[in-house]
This record gives sequence, structure tokens and C-alpha cells, in this order.
Amino acid sequence: MQLNKVLKGLAITLPLMTLAACSSNDKKFEDQSSEMSNGAEVSDGSNSGVDTDAISPMDMSFEEKLAAKYGQAILENTISFAYDQSEIAPEYRVVLNAHAQYLVESQKSVTIEGHTDERGTPEYNIALGERRALSVVRYLQSMGVPATQLSTVSYGEEKPANFSHSDAAYAENRRAVLIY
Repeated sequence: MQLNKVLKGLAITLPLMTLAACSSNDKKFEDQSSEMSNGAEVSDGSNSGVDTDAISPMDMSFEEKLAAKYGQAILENTISFAYDQSEIAPEYRVVLNAHAQYLVESQKSVTIEGHTDERGTPEYNIALGERRALSVVRYLQSMGVPATQLSTVSYGEEKPANFSHSDAAYAENRRAVLIY
């Protein structure tokens, strides 16, 4: 019975002592962080001459590094097409030029997916999706990307980006997508 009371007392006092020990370090940390947020220098006794007010840049994400090197166009991976067409519109040349430059430098592989809207027979849409993907491949090859880095797949109407049945949805579904 006496041992049980001692164990209960230890079970209560040990966590309290741990909290008390941690709280003394928290106070010192809070004081330093409040001084730094007020713009005051915190000195550790050494005369390092380091300005603690300076903000160090954070590491950029992979996407931010790509955008910084190749421009914002590299982040766009969808090329849209007109109805029943496989020619690349002029406004997508900047996007494809950025991807071509990235592919030449990185030597990574990319798969170009060809898609269509739901109008037309499944067979016709598979063939149209393939023509769209091959159109992108030919453009990238003309920009110096080796054929070994490029592959195609046609999904036709099977993977719509927009499931609606409107002209806007159809336009969204007529596309080629670069997948790294």
C-alpha cells in the first residue's frame, strides 16, 4: 500500500519536473525570438559581425527553379487544339520551346498524351489523339530533342479534362499533355 502511494507520487512529479525543466529553456528562446522580431541584434558573446536582421532566401521548389531557368512557360504542360485539327497554334510555340530547351539540357524522357473531345467515333478519336501527340513530337524534334527522349500515347476521348457537354468543355478536352 505504501509502495503504491510512492509510485503515484512519482507518476505525478516526474512529468511536472520535466515541464519545469523545459519551460526555463522556452523563456530564453522566447526572449531571443522577440528581440529578433523587434530588429535587435542578439549577441552570443562572439564578435562575428553577422547581421541577424538579414533574411536568408528560402530554398526554391523544383517548379520555381524550372520557372526561373526556363521561364514561366515550362510550367504549362497542355497544348490545346482546334476542332478536328492537329496543327500546333502559334501561341504554344513559347511553351514548347521552353520544354524543348529543358529536355535537351536535362536529357529526361517525356510522354506526350493525345486527347480529343467526345465527338466522333472511338477509332477516329484515337487516330486524332495520335496525330496531336505526333505533332508535338515533331515540333520538339525540330527544336533538337532526340527521338529517344520522346514517346506518345493516344487516349482519344477516354480521359476528358472536363466531363461537361458544352463547347467550352470540348475545347478543354482537345489537347496534348506533356508528362515527365
